[in-house]
Amino acid sequence: MSEDVLRLADVTKVYRTAAEEVHALRGVTMTVRRGEFLSIIGPSGSGKSTLLNLLGCLDTPTTGEYFLEDRPVHLLDDEGLASIRNSKIGFVFQNFNLLPRVSARKNVELPLVYSGFSRSERQRRAEEALRRVRLDHRVTHKPNELSGGEKQRVAIARALVTQPSILLADEPTGNLDSRVGEEIIRLLEELNTVQGATILLITHDLAIARRCRRTVEIRDGQILRDTAA
Repeated sequence: MSEDVLRLADVTKVYRTAAEEVHALRGVTMTVRRGEFLSIIGPSGSGKSTLLNLLGCLDTPTTGEYFLEDRPVHLLDDEGLASIRNSKIGFVFQNFNLLPRVSARKNVELPLVYSGFSRSERQRRAEEALRRVRLDHRVTHKPNELSGGEKQRVAIARALVTQPSILLADEPTGNLDSRVGEEIIRLLEELNTVQGATILLITHDLAIARRCRRTVEIRDGQILRDTAA
């Protein structure tokens, strides 16, 4: 298998309305290798969210190519994109997006429900993912019984449970205080350095970005700078 997890080649994204065209991405080319931990930074309106949506197979480029583990994502239909999202990409958001009335384990099981796994296998995988984020002692607790940091750990476990090719973390510390945010960044560092997870982190916080081994700065829909730490 190629050491390149994903490759973008001259990717553009244009949103068209009756009144105007908005060029959200302008010829973005980048490669992410297996085991990398990189951040994407840029001001509001720079194209970060558009890029995240493309990488997460929530949208497709107007022109250009996107390969995920050598699969041509830019050529896939909606069904193919959904399959990639469900099996190859783990998402972590700042708002956690947990179901409030079910346990941590049930929340982590969710991505596996429609994948044909037996109930016992879903439980086993969910509990293993919770162990990876050091939350195996809270498997039966519901979100309202968890702290903000614990909720984000559940969300990270849910993102890991499908054993994805890449973890996309969108402002994962945005709703956490600085102490708990530091715990989450340390956890992501551990997942990368000890467990080998490939992580792409979107952030506006330069201090967090500098914790990553590589930083890609985007502005006006273009890569302004790509710097290894």
